[in-house]
Amino acid sequence: MLTHEQIAQFHEDGWLFLPELFAPEEVAVLRREAEAVYKEHRPEVWREKNGAPRTAFAAHTFNEAFRLLGAHPRMIRPVEQIFGEPVYMHQFKINAKSAFTGEVWQWHQDYGTWRRDDGMPEARAMNIAVFLDEVMPINGPLLLVPRSQKEGNLEAGHDLETTSYPLWTLDNDTVTRLVEKGGIVAPTGKPGGMLMFHGNLVHGSAGNITPYPRKIVYLTLNAVSNHIQKPTRPEFIAHQDFTPIQPVEDDALLRYARSSGLAAAAE
Repeated sequence: MLTHEQIAQFHEDGWLFLPELFAPEEVAVLRREAEAVYKEHRPEVWREKNGAPRTAFAAHTFNEAFRLLGAHPRMIRPVEQIFGEPVYMHQFKINAKSAFTGEVWQWHQDYGTWRRDDGMPEARAMNIAVFLDEVMPINGPLLLVPRSQKEGNLEAGHDLETTSYPLWTLDNDTVTRLVEKGGIVAPTGKPGGMLMFHGNLVHGSAGNITPYPRKIVYLTLNAVSNHIQKPTRPEFIAHQDFTPIQPVEDDALLRYARSSGLAAAAE
C-alpha cells in the first residue's frame, strides 16, 4: 500500500516509481514468458516496420504468468487506493523496445486515446508499468513531463505514419511549453521496478540503438465506474469486460515460477 507521502507526490507530479517491487525470480519468469509471447503469430502481437516486436496486447488472457501479474496485489491495490474504488483491466500490453531496433513513442497523453478511441468518460485510469529489463538513460527510457497532467486533456493529432502503432500525438509547441514549466524526467531502475503515472501525464520515449533491450509490461487500470462507453478498437486492445479485478495472493507469481521450473533462470 502507498504511504500518504507517496500519494501526495503522485497527485503533485503525476507519477511515482517504486524500485525493485518484484523479486528476481518473478521477473526472470516474466522476461522469459515475454520472449515466448513475442514469437507467437497472432493479432495481439504487433511489430515494428522492420519486423521486430513492438508490443503484445492482452497477454494476460492467454499466458498464465501474465494473468497472475495482471491481478497482482502489488499492482492493483495502489491504484484502488488512489481512485477509492475497484478497478478493471482496460488494456494490457508488453512493450518491447528491442535492442538496436526499438522505435520511438511520440509525445502523447494516454487518456487522449482512451477518450477519443474508446469513449472513456474521465481520466480515472492510469498505467502501471513493470520493468522486465534494466531501464537505463541510454536504452530508450520513458520520458515524463512532471505536473503536465494538471493541464487536462490537450489537443492532439492522429499520427498514422511515424510508427506501426497509431497514436494521438502532441505538437512541438505544446511539448515545449509544458517542458519549460515542468522539465523532463526519465525514471530508470533495475528489473522489477514499478512506475505508475496519471492518464493525462505527457510522455514519450526515444528509439533504442543500444545492445540493451527494454521490455516493460503496462497494465492500464480503470475505475469500474469510469468504464468505456463507445469502443472503436478491438477487444484485445480496449477490453469490454468491466468486472472488478480480484487480486491473487501476493506469492502467486513466485509459486508459479517455482512450479513451472522457470525460476532457475533467476539463480
